[in-house]
Amino acid sequence: MPTPDPVQGTETRRHAPGMVACAVCGTESRQPAFRPIPPEQAPDLDMRPGEPLRGSIDRWLQQCPRCGYAAPDIRQARPSAPRVVAAAPFRSLVGDASIPPLCRRFLAWAHVLDETGAMHEAAEAMLQAAWTADDLNRPDLAQAWRMDAVALWRAGPPLEAPQSLRVIDALRRAEAWEAAEDAVSHLRATQPDEDVRRVLVLESRLIEARDAGRHTVASALPPPARRPHVSHHKVGARGPGVFGVVFGWFRRLFGRKG
Repeated sequence: MPTPDPVQGTETRRHAPGMVACAVCGTESRQPAFRPIPPEQAPDLDMRPGEPLRGSIDRWLQQCPRCGYAAPDIRQARPSAPRVVAAAPFRSLVGDASIPPLCRRFLAWAHVLDETGAMHEAAEAMLQAAWTADDLNRPDLAQAWRMDAVALWRAGPPLEAPQSLRVIDALRRAEAWEAAEDAVSHLRATQPDEDVRRVLVLESRLIEARDAGRHTVASALPPPARRPHVSHHKVGARGPGVFGVVFGWFRRLFGRKG
């Protein structure tokens, strides 16, 4: 490939819309602009957002076409990310043609987060890989990655109640019935607030019925859950609502600059 003019070529790329430089290898590439629309439907019990945000999952992450680094914004990277991206496990992952490309993008981000010590964030990315597998009708991959997400959540700092609910739902969706029942019992023993108890009632009923399907927050909570981006962002005397922690993560993810 010819080397661009060191002055004129750089100037052209700097002003080309959509061109961004990878923080790991420096390669410039055109990445699609993404401006998320707040969800109008209730999220799933594992907090996958409702439409229209739900259907935009293919634009949640960028990926460098040269080194394979993936992130919400590839212009930013942890200091140790280049080492992780250059290592054999990452190279093997991004080159694994048996895994659908979009799934690989989320797995690549999860791998970087895991290797750089961000366990809970890695769990989020792993769960999102499972969501892409759901969309592709690959329950085998979705179940495996949900179990990986649970392992990552449990390997990190202590979980708050909203995250514990997501662990329960991931175990249920992965058909790990006994583990899901144990997780429900453990969370109940902490005497959680009313919203958490409502979700636990629904999860217990689904686990007992061996129902591994998708269900929404609106199935467990009163009508305000149908506008979760409004109702569950409110902060009361006891702090964030039941899903405030999780929605905070989505706000940080989608708050990146384009």
